[in-house]
Amino acid sequence: MGVLKVRLYGNPALRKKCQEIEEVDGKIKKLLNNMADTMYHDEGIGLAAPQVGVLKRAIVVDVGEGLTALVNPKILWRQGKATGPEGCLSLPGIFLEIKRSQEVIVEGIDKNGETQQIGAAGLFARALQHEIDHLNGILIIDHISRKKLKSIRKQLRKIEKKR
Repeated sequence: MGVLKVRLYGNPALRKKCQEIEEVDGKIKKLLNNMADTMYHDEGIGLAAPQVGVLKRAIVVDVGEGLTALVNPKILWRQGKATGPEGCLSLPGIFLEIKRSQEVIVEGIDKNGETQQIGAAGLFARALQHEIDHLNGILIIDHISRKKLKSIRKQLRKIEKKR
């Protein structure tokens, strides 16, 4: 397995809408394994393929309950609202209060090519929504006010220079 390079804010891959994955083959399984290795290495709780420069619809999440790896994930149902802190491996050092659905049902394909429906609440629901946002070119900074964005502009410029 291998640790991949996480793309930082300013990298064009982070703003692209990702392509559906046709088949969970050996190449996709390897990608999911490498993404998991990268997420654990960088001490994250989730990672999406565009964060490692791959414009495919694949995510990994582990909020302490074991690894969830999904391709072509989509939110089927959502309920409630909750605001909580979020960080992002592509925005190191930035933590923002983000409003998300409290509960979700997500459908996706697992490493074995089987369709799964996952019910999630709390942090797990938050992490799934965060990673699915990445597949659509959406970052946590897109969920905040202009005033808040202005207050972190300097931090964003520093991250952009490191990319």
